[in-house]
Amino acid sequence: MRTRWTVAVLVVAAALVVGLVVELRREPVPPGRSTGVTSAGPDLDHLRERAALPPCRIGPGGAGPSALRDVTVECAADGAPVDVAAMLAGRRVVLNLWAYWCRPCREELPALAEYQRRAGPDVTVVTVHQDDNAAAGLALLTELGVQLPTLQDGRRAVAAALRVPNVMPATVVLAVDGSVARILPQSFATVEEIAAAVEGSGR
Repeated sequence: MRTRWTVAVLVVAAALVVGLVVELRREPVPPGRSTGVTSAGPDLDHLRERAALPPCRIGPGGAGPSALRDVTVECAADGAPVDVAAMLAGRRVVLNLWAYWCRPCREELPALAEYQRRAGPDVTVVTVHQDDNAAAGLALLTELGVQLPTLQDGRRAVAAALRVPNVMPATVVLAVDGSVARILPQSFATVEEIAAAVEGSGR
């Protein structure tokens, strides 16, 4: 009888150990670490197609923000290189810096998309995904139904050039002449909050 109980206890203990090992292997990907999906390939092409992001078009003219003139990143829509200063030149821009793992970013992105819809052509909202995991960024935009021009910048080159504090989300308002009107290291919950902050830049 003791032998049967001993065997039963050993079986249960073994099952618990196996379950613990499996659970430990399900370690989430920490911020900043890639899951192994590169910036090219059929999987990423499929995600880009699903996200249906607008292209990263060059601005209507001008030199663009001086701090960004040597910065080149990828366009999330197609993976093509983008001269950031040229893209933003001649526009009043709301530049939003975010990452797929940032919960406040997830809540803010739809409000930014709605702000762009209401503001029309007077303002251009551009988002910058600041993580190497381009696939995760595209997947989140698809899930949220957010279709804004998006730069893929895992090196955080844009933030560094503009001297944005190391927080996410953060928003930079650029005037038409390329100057930085306002840096906002905070999240926004509503369209009204975004509009008030942008209009408060005064340019």
